[in-house]
Amino acid sequence: MRNRYLDLLRFLAILRVVTYHVTGYATLTLVFPAMAVMFALAGSLMAASLDRSGAPAVGRRLRRLLPSLWVLAAVFVPVMLLTGLPFSPKVLLWLFPISDPPANYWGGLALSPIWYLRDYLWFVLASPVALWLFRRAPLPTLAAPYALLAAIEFGILLNPPLVLREFGLYFGAWLLGFAHHDGLLRRMRNRVLLPVAAVFGAAGLAWIVTHPGPRGYDINDIPLGNALWATAFILVAIGRAPSGAAWVDRVPALGRAVTVVNRRALTVYLWHMPFVVALTPLVGLVGWTPRDPVGLWLRVGLVFVLVGVVTLLVGWVEDVAARRTPEMVPGKPRRTPADRAADAPASPAPAGAADGLTPAGAADDLVRAGARVPAPRGPAEPSVARSTTRSTD
Repeated sequence: MRNRYLDLLRFLAILRVVTYHVTGYATLTLVFPAMAVMFALAGSLMAASLDRSGAPAVGRRLRRLLPSLWVLAAVFVPVMLLTGLPFSPKVLLWLFPISDPPANYWGGLALSPIWYLRDYLWFVLASPVALWLFRRAPLPTLAAPYALLAAIEFGILLNPPLVLREFGLYFGAWLLGFAHHDGLLRRMRNRVLLPVAAVFGAAGLAWIVTHPGPRGYDINDIPLGNALWATAFILVAIGRAPSGAAWVDRVPALGRAVTVVNRRALTVYLWHMPFVVALTPLVGLVGWTPRDPVGLWLRVGLVFVLVGVVTLLVGWVEDVAARRTPEMVPGKPRRTPADRAADAPASPAPAGAADGLTPAGAADDLVRAGARVPAPRGPAEPSVARSTTRSTD
C-alpha cells in the first residue's frame, strides 16, 4: 500500500517547483528544498524496486522515466531544428539524456528542467552498486557524496566533470531515500536524529548566509548550503514520516489532487517551464511589470491551468509506461464486486407474497391440502465478496 504522507510530500514538492519557477522567490527554496526531497523519495522507491526485482528494476525504472521525455522531444526538437538548432548526433541525447541534450537559444530555457532527468538517469544506473555498498557500509557510503561536494567547493577537486558535481549535490538525498526504505531513519531515536538534523541545518544556513549567490539566498546557487540544508529537512520530514496520512483522503478534492499529481508528476515537471517562458513576455502587453503581484499570481494560475490541459492530453503516457490502464484523470474510485452487488436490483418477491402469504404460510396451506413438503435444509451460507488492490512502485 502507498504511504499517503509520502504522496502528499511529493505533491507539495511539485507545486513548490512550479510556483518557484514562475515567481522566482528565493525564500521558497529555503522553506521547502523540493528537488532534494524528490530525489530522496525516488531513492526510496528505487531501493524498493531493487528488492522486488533485482537488477531488472533499472530497466523498469527507465521504461517509466523516458516515454514522457520522448513526447516532449517529439514536440520541441523539430521546432528547435527549424529555428536554428544544428542537426548532429547529439540530438539523439533527447532519447537517452545521459548528458545534456542540445537546445537553441529559446529551447535551452524552456526545457531547462531536463537536468533533473539527467541526474535521475545517472542515479538509477548507479543504484544497484550503490545499494549494495550502502547495506555493507552505510555511513561511509552516505558520507561520500558530501565529501565529494566539499572537495569541489573548497577547490581540492578542480574542474570536475558535471556528473561528479551532481552526484555530490543530490546523491546524498538519494542515499537518504535508501536509508528511509531500509528503516534506518525510523530506527534512529529522536535524541540522535534531531541533533544530527540540527547540526546539518545550522551548517547549511551558515554557509548560505555567508556565501550568497547571484540571486541572494536562493539555494540553487549555493551547492554546499543546498546539500546540507536539504539533508536536515529530509531527516525530519522523511525520517520522521508517519506510516500514513489517511486524513488526506477524507477531503475528496485533496485526495484526488494528490493522486493526480503523483501519477502525473513527470508530465507536470517537464511541461511547466515552457509555459513559464511563454507567458513571461505577455505580462508587459497588459501593462504589468514582471514583479507586479497581480500579474505574477495570474501567471501562476495560468501556468497551472495550461499544465493541466497538457496533462489531460499526454499524461496518459505515464500510465502506459507503468503498464497501467490509461486514464485521462487518474484516481477515479474503483468499484469493487461488493459495490456492484449492493447496487444490483432486488430479486422479485416470492410467489404468494403478493397475496399476503409468507413462504412458511404457503407451506402450511400445502400441508393442509395433503401435499408433502420437503424438510428445510438450514440457511444458506452468505457469500463474501472480496476485492484485491495492487500497488505499483
